[in-house]
Amino acid sequence: MKKYLVYLIALIFIASSPSCSEKQKEESADYTADVIVYGGTSAAVTAAVQVIKSGKSVLVVSPDKHLGGLSAGGLGFTDTGNKSVIGGLAREFYHRLYQHYDKPEAWKWQKKEEYGNKGQGTPAMDGNERTMWIFEPHAAEQVFEDFVKENNIKIYRDEWLDRKGGVEKKDGKIVSIKTLSGKTFAGKMFIDATYEGDLMAAAGVKYHVGREANSVYNEKWNGVQAGVFQHGHYFKKNISPYKVEGDPKSGLLPYISDEKIAENGSGDNKIQAYCFRMCLSANPDNRIPFEKPAGYDPAKYELLSRVYKAGWTETFDKYDPIPNKKTDTNNHGPFSTDFIGQNYDYPDATYERRKEIIKEHELYQKGLMYFLTNDPSVPADVRKEMSQWGLPKDEFKDNGGWPHQIYVREARRMIGPTVMNENHTLGLEKVEQPIGMGSYALDAHNAQRYVKADGFVQNEGDIGVHPKTPYSISYASIVPKKEECQNLFVPVCLSSSHIAYGSIRMEPVFMILGQSAASAAVQAIDANVAVQDVDYSKLKEQLLKDKQKLEL
Repeated sequence: MKKYLVYLIALIFIASSPSCSEKQKEESADYTADVIVYGGTSAAVTAAVQVIKSGKSVLVVSPDKHLGGLSAGGLGFTDTGNKSVIGGLAREFYHRLYQHYDKPEAWKWQKKEEYGNKGQGTPAMDGNERTMWIFEPHAAEQVFEDFVKENNIKIYRDEWLDRKGGVEKKDGKIVSIKTLSGKTFAGKMFIDATYEGDLMAAAGVKYHVGREANSVYNEKWNGVQAGVFQHGHYFKKNISPYKVEGDPKSGLLPYISDEKIAENGSGDNKIQAYCFRMCLSANPDNRIPFEKPAGYDPAKYELLSRVYKAGWTETFDKYDPIPNKKTDTNNHGPFSTDFIGQNYDYPDATYERRKEIIKEHELYQKGLMYFLTNDPSVPADVRKEMSQWGLPKDEFKDNGGWPHQIYVREARRMIGPTVMNENHTLGLEKVEQPIGMGSYALDAHNAQRYVKADGFVQNEGDIGVHPKTPYSISYASIVPKKEECQNLFVPVCLSSSHIAYGSIRMEPVFMILGQSAASAAVQAIDANVAVQDVDYSKLKEQLLKDKQKLEL
């Protein structure tokens, strides 16, 4: 009897266990869709939503666990420019945030009428347009998650492209991409919606990193711009860069380059500085005090001590208010949250090296906050006010209140059939086949901190040139050259010069371009043509139907 029971149990176990063929089937699961979107940014989400709305299938392969990129990662004080040119799903995103903040329960730490409603150019909460341009990170992330849920979009999170041989191409087209976990995603069209352009690069598409010389695209504001100060992010008084003030033999203070400044207008491999857009809280019930980070050394911030000693008083000028007694805190001044010169190798770096760079930025910025709150060289009134601030308990809960996305202001930029340059953005050159619009200033942050010929320290690279009117962005700037790849769109690391990208790189524009790329991808599938051969007249018709703004 006992033997019979053992035999019966064994049979049941065998019957319920997957067969070898079933196991193989599980391991080789079918990750196939009409369109594969790589990335978890705001552009990735709008692209995926548009594919679904167009009746095609989509899979989103996201290295990120959280959706929305910077739009959900601390950049709540939206850089918009002229809001009238923001249409389509991008405008829907800001409308949904309006709906969120129109509810009394959204105002947990502050009464709605107490919120100052300060925005950029228009009120933060615009009752006439029913849009909200200033918001908390968690509210933005929820809108992106709602987009995904409503459209039944399948997201594969924490899936990182295998950048060494993970892109299979045949006859000039991407067939599939493989991630480090071993999954293979096959599609007819691919959209690289990452800030870094990893899929684009792995697919063999040519790109640029750094600043082009002005001579390349007949520009004025590209390349090195020493002595050009269009914001307040420079040393306005003479500050010594040396460990012992005035003594070059003592060596340079941290984060100052010993490289001689190049000629103005010349190109280099330098990129504008990164930082984290911190969301801070002044509410004692919703505040995590700034703690001393690992490896903290006050000597790293000696340059800032000297800036204060020289009479600088602008510490809190970019603590921009967002709802519920919080801020979107951005870089401001000669020595601030921008970690100048410490990101040059990020665009092409390995995943491991990028993690190191991101951690270095985090420790630098956390150390800066601790320094401002505690160091006796910081003016007493600054320390007192800083002690009122901290990281929010109710944001980035799985990361101790710290943003999960570093501000990659610029990385790789594709070199496509059309390279958007400053002449396009300033209205000096016509843009063909527009698919969206930008309007923000040509805004580049500092790229280096160096020693001038007179022996004092200075920053370089901070530019802010305002277009007179909004400008169009060309379809030929989001597709590669035909000989390089025929089924790829690049709406984030698009084809642009460094200085033109300073304007294009705004989150609303990325959402606009993500949606337009998806519409074009669908039409390329339907017509069975390369992305470079999409019928623009039909594409334009669809974009206008979707309430995209294409030209003035």
